[in-house]
Amino acid sequence: MASAEYRLCDVAVNCSFKTRDARVEREQALAVIDLLESNTFVPIGHDGGPYRLKIETADGRLALHVADDNGAHVVSHYLSLTPFRRLLKDYTRICDSFYDVIRRPGPEQLEAIDMGRRGIHNEAAELLRERLSTKVNIDKNTARRLFTLIYALLARNAPYQVLLT
Repeated sequence: MASAEYRLCDVAVNCSFKTRDARVEREQALAVIDLLESNTFVPIGHDGGPYRLKIETADGRLALHVADDNGAHVVSHYLSLTPFRRLLKDYTRICDSFYDVIRRPGPEQLEAIDMGRRGIHNEAAELLRERLSTKVNIDKNTARRLFTLIYALLARNAPYQVLLT
């Protein structure tokens, strides 16, 4: 390989149980666009990419499948969703509040809710970075966007109701 590009060139989210929520679909599409525009993705012990990432759930765990730009499998990582449950529940509730307040006049509540949403999002992204640190190095913005995709996957995936239980 001529140059080691430690970045994602493609991201797919396996949503086999789609719940047609336009908000979730929009958030997922924006996260993919932002992620592909700018990211840092360095699988530990691999010579370089760019990489393709497929995110899905498998046996109640989060599965991250990494391939090179030609589609050859590099590695798969499986993460327990348990450490993310509280953050996912909190994030779901605050996003619901955010969308409810958008419909009402007055920016005061919206600003407070958005600050809380960002705080939870940052906390979840940092947890994701920590959980992946022995497998993949990612920067803060990449972690934030990946968390958005994980949230979108779980929000759509009916058998894994970790968001509301």
